[in-house]
Amino acid sequence: MSSNMPLKLYTARTPSGFKVTIMLEELKAAYPEVDYEAISIDISRNEQKQDWYLKLNPNAVIPTLVDCSREDFIVTESSAILLYLVQHYDREMKFTFDPVTEADDYSEMLQWIFFVHGGVGPMEGQIFFFKYLSPEKIPYAIDRYVNETKRLYSVVEIRLKDRDWLAGPGRGKFSVADCNLWAWVRMHGLTVAQTLDEWPALKAWSECILARPAALAGANIPPEGNLKY
Repeated sequence: MSSNMPLKLYTARTPSGFKVTIMLEELKAAYPEVDYEAISIDISRNEQKQDWYLKLNPNAVIPTLVDCSREDFIVTESSAILLYLVQHYDREMKFTFDPVTEADDYSEMLQWIFFVHGGVGPMEGQIFFFKYLSPEKIPYAIDRYVNETKRLYSVVEIRLKDRDWLAGPGRGKFSVADCNLWAWVRMHGLTVAQTLDEWPALKAWSECILARPAALAGANIPPEGNLKY
């Protein structure tokens, strides 16, 4: 595999895809040498289950990153991709923390990444499925996942009460942890609630990210697709 750009991202218009394109756009803005090609995968046609894609990602999900500058090294799982990107492309650690000299901050960042990867993401994903994709509407299932997601939002609300960002000293620093969560929170209107008024700190945090040009750009890559929010 060859590319004029160091990175290839196979992705779609889902939160798991957006969290990576948001981080890539932030890296591009911070480091001019970082660039990537976004290759749209049509998940409505099960393109991610075709043989050629399974060779990249046998789990048949998006996103998948191929690092053409590192012998076409393949990275799967959205949170793992985020950590890979900052490890290899964020040389000044603008979006992460030094695991040696900032060990506690780095641990906090990982904790919030895993909180989303194992909690908010799966819960909101289930809400979306049962609301829009399930052949049968099951109110109990929808209510269960909505209530659990609201509980998780409330956990983040506590964290952000006197902070700007999820991890880092003082009021924190924008990092991959925030990028990871925002990709899910921004679809709240389709899943949890029309507004974030119930969680004012979370709402303020979300608005701060929305005001970042790079994040906003990444949240619309790829620009076309079946899932639009």
